[in-house]
Amino acid sequence: MFDGARPGELIETAPPRVTLRNAFAHPFDSAIAAARTCYAPRLIGPEEITDKQRLNIGAATFYSGHHTVYQHAHFEFGLENVSRQFVWSSLHAHPFYNSEQQSQRYVRLDRAQAYVPPTSLFFDESCKELYEAAIARAWNYYRELSSLLIADARTILNDIWHIGPMSHPKRLQRIERSAEKRAIEIARYVLPVAAFTTMVHTVSGIVLHRLWRMSAASDTPSEARAVIGAMVARVKEIDVQFFDRFGTEPLEELPEWKNAQTNVNAGEAFAREFDAKLNGKTSILVDYSPNAVRVMAEAYRAVAGLSASQCPDAEAIDRLLNPARNVYRLETLNVGVHAPIMRVLQHANYTFAKKISHTADSQDQRHRMVPGSRPLLTLADTREPDYITPQLLANNPRAREIYDCAMRDAWTAKNELLDRGVSPEIALYLVPNAKSIRLYESGSLLHLIHKWTMRTCFNAQEEIYQASMDEIAQLREVQPELACYVGPPCHIRAGITTPICTEGSHFCGIKVWLDFPNIQRRI
Repeated sequence: MFDGARPGELIETAPPRVTLRNAFAHPFDSAIAAARTCYAPRLIGPEEITDKQRLNIGAATFYSGHHTVYQHAHFEFGLENVSRQFVWSSLHAHPFYNSEQQSQRYVRLDRAQAYVPPTSLFFDESCKELYEAAIARAWNYYRELSSLLIADARTILNDIWHIGPMSHPKRLQRIERSAEKRAIEIARYVLPVAAFTTMVHTVSGIVLHRLWRMSAASDTPSEARAVIGAMVARVKEIDVQFFDRFGTEPLEELPEWKNAQTNVNAGEAFAREFDAKLNGKTSILVDYSPNAVRVMAEAYRAVAGLSASQCPDAEAIDRLLNPARNVYRLETLNVGVHAPIMRVLQHANYTFAKKISHTADSQDQRHRMVPGSRPLLTLADTREPDYITPQLLANNPRAREIYDCAMRDAWTAKNELLDRGVSPEIALYLVPNAKSIRLYESGSLLHLIHKWTMRTCFNAQEEIYQASMDEIAQLREVQPELACYVGPPCHIRAGITTPICTEGSHFCGIKVWLDFPNIQRRI
């Protein structure tokens, strides 16, 4: 059995570092000027705002709920030394943000860098040693799997691209780089959700107010208070009144915790019940608009000013979804919400129950217009290991052995911390990226069709790809007249426009468009 420990390895940790990269020069006065403009015969500038207007209009707009004026100001932050658990549980748990985050799929993480809570506040020295040892073990499993999986990835890629001993050295180098990326993409499943990440994160002023107010509404309230508090502090440095005039301090009493299940085995019962509903699928359709075809056809006719005799339902749907007839389907800019006829697709809605890993869901939740009800892990914890196994690992007996050992070690360390009285908030930082996340997700056809287009590409993350394929298959069962228009970019574009593949140099090497959806993904 592989020994994941590396004696004496130090975990690199540091307080969160929050920098304000870009911001409005006068965010509060700009908000008041915007409010005044609503009732003025001309545009009001921030330089015209008086102390009396700051006091009266500020209070009148903020406390009455007229918050759009505080949405104009945006703040671009640089965030360092923050955990992926915090990002998933708090920063990316709502739709109103923009982030560019360091990728664990493509960036090799050679150093063990992770969130370690202050000893005096959260646990004693012996618990800290246990916590740090678990992180060190996880990183060594990551290193071992990264090395072990390259050969498997290389073999598959060589076959796809018909690489042989006489192939050009540049082609061999390209395959080697791709194999390494595939290996670290899968090896990252063993890393703890405590792992540090770096990102550029932009929010509006009102969203920052809400984040601060709701900083306890996550699995990471302590880290959230520290990071979001620092974000608020950076804004105060340029305009103190943007926050100090309103006193939106964090809420202390939240109903999620007040009504929490106290039974420690509640997580196992929930997991069993949820998995039984999935019946082996990654994602199942649990609700949908049964009259979607008729309603969308009627909505299309309303936009186009047509009668049913002029444009029957089938014709309306074909005009909407057939890429040969609707150029919007070929746009990579995703202009759907701006296109009058494409907004028709918002009247059809679908809800799915799905189970994917923490790391896959961290990508899935970036589809902000397909929101999900995600678990509070501290309320759905399981004593037994509960994780997803990627295909490349499952097909390699030695890698699978190491992987399963890593999972057992992670849960053992987490459980021991809990048994020693460490709070679930802190102990759960040790669960790996592979941790199963069970959620409900809903979206309109407009936003789902964008997601399905992007995520049925063979370059998409494996689990999100499988979930999307499950979802399209079930759409085909209930509304085949819609599903026939859904698939990856190459399927949509083939025979209509060029390039067929929109991935450029990242083309997967397989002509998926020739046999979608039957063609099988290999890696």
